[in-house]
Amino acid sequence: MQKLLELKNLVKHYPIRGGIFRRQVNSVKAVDGIDLDIYKGECLGLVGESGCGKTTVSKTIVRLHDPTSGEIHFHKQNGSETVVTDISRISHNALKKSKIRGKLQMVFQDPTTSMDPRMLIKNVIAEPIKGLEKTSSRELESRIIELLNLVGLSKYHLLRYPHEFSGGQRQRIAVARAIATKPDFIVLDEPTSALDVSVQAQILNLLKKLQEEFNLTYLFVTHHLLVVKYISTRIAVMYLGKIVESAPTDRLFERPVHPYTNALLSGIPVPNVNYTPRPIILSGDVPSPIDPPPGCRFSTRCPFVKERCSAEIPKLKEIEPGHSVACHLASETEKLIADKYGSR
Repeated sequence: MQKLLELKNLVKHYPIRGGIFRRQVNSVKAVDGIDLDIYKGECLGLVGESGCGKTTVSKTIVRLHDPTSGEIHFHKQNGSETVVTDISRISHNALKKSKIRGKLQMVFQDPTTSMDPRMLIKNVIAEPIKGLEKTSSRELESRIIELLNLVGLSKYHLLRYPHEFSGGQRQRIAVARAIATKPDFIVLDEPTSALDVSVQAQILNLLKKLQEEFNLTYLFVTHHLLVVKYISTRIAVMYLGKIVESAPTDRLFERPVHPYTNALLSGIPVPNVNYTPRPIILSGDVPSPIDPPPGCRFSTRCPFVKERCSAEIPKLKEIEPGHSVACHLASETEKLIADKYGSR
């Protein structure tokens, strides 16, 4: 598979300032050194509890936030050659001039707050096109109508304001705006969490249709495991600023390895009256990202923690093709979980 994006030791810390001179006294370690490859044409699901750093990763990838350190390599095909650009090192102006800005787009969680309420829908969709290209008014309007048709709306919606639409329609408009610049990669930051269940299904099917039609690559950020199972080809699990496991979707749901992944999946409801669930209940709360625990970030809540876990940071290692885990007990986890909680 051809790589589209490659994250190398990506770090994003937010400074905490205090005192009279507002000096930095600490930092929020939202993303603390992750390595991740995203391949062309796939949908990579990024899951984890609220506050684990999922949205920070996505906003840093598209350079809405500047990384503290690390590299973001964007692979662009130029004829038979692949040109690799480290977009973490170039300025926002240079990013725009290089035309990479239009290739990386984002759909936000709340379609209401992601649009200017004073702008007509035609201007909402036209804004990214006008910012990156020179085009005539007639051609621009034609493109906007085409984009609206692609997401299930029509030209009669052009002269309306965002508040005149339902939540599902607003999210369709947000998707139209995201594909307006003909991107290669789109971050979908919980695009269905603010919608009704029936509308969620419509938006997910629309996203799958557009991906097939335009060969798009998605990073789908969510905490809804059944949604990510439906749309994703591969899943990465995050905990407190670190990737703890990544694998193809079917493999992850069938045989999760990391204790945290097992705990997440054990909470999925099973529609079977004869099934007695045995969820893995984690003790304690998620530690603060200001002062994360030493060693494994999950060591303070892991039911199988050992002395090594609290002293040494586990590296993300491939245990089989396409399946990587950051756990010192990876080879023992399946047996430990079966002994303590029973087979899944």
